[in-house]
Amino acid sequence: MLTHTDMKGIYRLSPVYRTVLIALGAASIAVGAFIAIPLPLSPVPIVLQNFFILLIALVLGPRMGTASVALYLLLGALGLPVFAGGKGGLAHFFGPTGGYLAGFLLSAWVTGVLAAGGSRQKDQEPHAATEGLSEGRQDKGQYQGQEPRAATKGNAQKTKFRFQDAAAAAAGVLAVYLLGVPWLAYKLGFDWKKALTIGFLPFIIGDVLKAAAAAALAPEVRRLLLKEFYPDAG
Repeated sequence: MLTHTDMKGIYRLSPVYRTVLIALGAASIAVGAFIAIPLPLSPVPIVLQNFFILLIALVLGPRMGTASVALYLLLGALGLPVFAGGKGGLAHFFGPTGGYLAGFLLSAWVTGVLAAGGSRQKDQEPHAATEGLSEGRQDKGQYQGQEPRAATKGNAQKTKFRFQDAAAAAAGVLAVYLLGVPWLAYKLGFDWKKALTIGFLPFIIGDVLKAAAAAALAPEVRRLLLKEFYPDAG
């Protein structure tokens, strides 16, 4: 059956469906950009862009998640008003917040790689999760008698994968600042202390909460997507 931890089901979708999900991901990030709260002492507003970036990367994985962010950035570079505050244009990549925009791309890749990698590739029972998806059916009878053992193992995996998602999202948050803060300091001539005070400290608590929310929601969003695309598989 398909599980909320399964990513291979997403990867096995047709190119058309994958393209649709990438486009929907980019649209979600753009919606998050319109929810912006300006701060009086910082050129960097509080936004929900990074929440959607983390969620998309956790659900779709590194390649599709990064593709969604790349599409979003391309639309903004072309002048569409998809950046924070309904702004757009190539000039934003060279302004004080340009490093954060580049950091979004790195964040999606880092989050997706960490969420999809490691033990998840070996432990999510790929044959049970994805074998026979093209036919859309599973032989449920072959698992009779294994329910208690499978349930115990499944619960342990769910807990482990939730921690993995949370760690991946936390790393994704830091990836944004890894590029954003140095670029902010360079463009505005700040020393490191001031750059961190202006471009990091006002946002980190909120970003931690957004990362926790993304990690909590990702399994359910992934499950709903798999149920939509593979209704007879689990």
